Formats: sequence, C-alpha cells, structure tokens
Amino acid sequence: MDFRLNDEQRARVDAVAQVRRDVLEPNAMRWLDGTWPAENLKALAGIGVMGMAVPEEYGGSGMGIFETALALEEIGKACYVTAMAVLGEVGTQTRIISTYAPESVKRAVLPRVASGEAILAICMTEPDAGTDVANYRTNTRIDGERVVSNGTKTLTSRADIADLLVVFTRVDGVPGGAGIGCVLVEKGAPGLRAEAKYHTMGGEYLCEVVFEDCVQPRENLVITDHGIKRLMSAFKTQRILNPAICLGLAEGALEHAVGYLRDRSAFGRPIGEFKGMRWKVADMFVDVEAARSLLWRAAHSGDDFPDPTLAAAAKIYCNQMGIRVTSEAIQVHGGYGFTDEFAVSRFFRGVRYGSLGGGTTETLRNLVARRLVDEMDLATGLAGLGMF
Repeated sequence: MDFRLNDEQRARVDAVAQVRRDVLEPNAMRWLDGTWPAENLKALAGIGVMGMAVPEEYGGSGMGIFETALALEEIGKACYVTAMAVLGEVGTQTRIISTYAPESVKRAVLPRVASGEAILAICMTEPDAGTDVANYRTNTRIDGERVVSNGTKTLTSRADIADLLVVFTRVDGVPGGAGIGCVLVEKGAPGLRAEAKYHTMGGEYLCEVVFEDCVQPRENLVITDHGIKRLMSAFKTQRILNPAICLGLAEGALEHAVGYLRDRSAFGRPIGEFKGMRWKVADMFVDVEAARSLLWRAAHSGDDFPDPTLAAAAKIYCNQMGIRVTSEAIQVHGGYGFTDEFAVSRFFRGVRYGSLGGGTTETLRNLVARRLVDEMDLATGLAGLGMF
C-alpha cells in the first residue's frame, strides 16, 4: 500500500493550505459569535472546494470522498466554523440532490453550490428524535401537484440563511421506517420558519425549523417511501467527512503545541526540553497518525459509499482522538490555552461536536459490534468480514 498522495491530490491540498494560511487562520476568531464565514467560502470556492461533491456537468469537479476528506482536514487545521460550513456543501445534502433530485432542481441548485452562491441545510433531528429516524414526526402530505409539510426540526445548521433545506420527513403518515422520505424546501416557502436559537461551543448557531402547512411543488419530494436505506447510504459520507474535520483540528492543535514548546521558556530554558512536555506531543502525534491511517483506509473502502463498519470505526476513533489531542494541547499551553486568543481552545470546543453529529459514538459502537457478533466467521476471523 502506498500512503503517499498523487500529484493531483498534493496540488489540491497545497491550494487549500494556501487559503488556510492567507485567509482562514488570520480571521478565525471572527466567527465565534455565529457570523456566517461567507468570505472564507468565497475564497475556497475560488479553488474549487465548494464544488467537490457537484458532478462536472453541473459545474463542479465531482471529487471522490477521499479528496473531499483531505480538503476538510486541511480547513479544520485553521477554523472549525468554516470547516462545518464547507461540510454542508460537500456532504450529504449535496449528494442527495445530485443523486435523487429531478433534473430541473439539479440544474437550478448545483451550479450555485459549486460557485459558493447557494447555501444548503439538512434537517434531520427533531425535538423527540435524533438518531431514531424511523420515529420522525414531521410529515409531508401529497396533495395533487403539490406537497404540504408539517413538523419541527431542531439543532439544524444554517437553516435561517439556507437557500434550500433537505428535509427528512414522513410521507403521507406512513408509520415506521417505510414511511420516511425526503423533501426539498426552498427559502421563503410559505409556512417555513427558521430561527437561529442555539449558540454552540464551537461558535456557530443551530436553528429550530418549523413547517406549518409548508407548500412545495410535487417534484420537490425527491424520495417518497422506504427512504431510510437511501438516505443513510448518502449519510455514510458524513461518517468520513466529520472525522476528517476532527483529524484536522487535532493536527492544528498538535502543530500549535509544538510551536509553543519551542517559544515558551520556564526555569531558564524552552519547555520543549522537559521530558513531560516532549512525551505529550509524542503521544499526540501517535494518536493523530493512527487516526489518519484508519480514516484514509475507510475513505478508500468505497466511493461515494464507504464500508459502513470501517467508516463507523474511523469516526469513533477520530472523534475521541480529537478530544484527547486538543485537550492535551491546552495543557501544553497552560493558562494561555484556556483563552480564546490561543487557537487550541477553539479547536477543543469545535472537536467536541464530532462525536455528537453524524451518528453518536454510542450508536456507531452498536453498528460495529453487530457486524462482528452477527457476521464474523470464526474460522477466518476478521478477514471473513471482507474488509481486508
């Protein structure tokens, strides 16, 4: 196996790194109050990042999940808020539109996503149901050539400014998983209300979204029944891209910690000369590289839909690794690490979201355990799962 990036991948990473240094890092503190990082997205759109999930025929580059993860990793090294904003344009919602939406919607929306002009939001979590998709209460009723949605979604990123909402919904009241589908709701639709209600540790706002007899054309109901399997297949990309951001945040924290060890002195010498500090960054490096290997392997297991067990394992490890590494980076910085002025505190607050979104670590542990207990052939061991 060759873990080196090819020339094209390296050039793309280098281009994102240049924007990171020139634009993202100098302005990272600006977004802690929930301001949308529009100028960052414009800069990233200029080098093609915003169109990575958009097929070429609609103005994007149609990059694979691995290349997309590389870009998010690099962005995460500078700014959690920007990384999450980009995730919304290169992740699940764009892939649902490009896979399931009618041609008219694709041509109206996807070129604007690629250019950074259109903002997408995905509405999944409800006040009484998060991971439990089959028990969503939001319902969309088919009424001739239109559909009418009612219900409430919560903890939704950027719904108050989004041009299009990708909404997981029950269809015609059909109970259970068989009744789950997906409707696209356009900005300004009658009966749509979105309020930026919850300010997060990471800096961005999450919204509560209410649909009250919200009317859309029939073609906007892009999945009508038995949608859980299709929606979850598209959602698997989130289990690669979410941990890619966590990996980037951890990398950024490690790099800042090493810089601080070189610059800070105590007892007449740089603190990087003390064994306790050196061991900290050594352990952080081992954690980061172990996470990178697992994540990259999962990303290469399928494009665009990676092996679910490997993706779950990568997400579990990267989420928890990110918490460990960013926490240790704060410890290396001492009291300064607890302040907003030092990036490591922002990294720590941002990475904490990783294990909550895209499937909690508890849910994903159940997924991994089920694959092992129910499917592993004891005669062949792990190789019998077909992942190696």
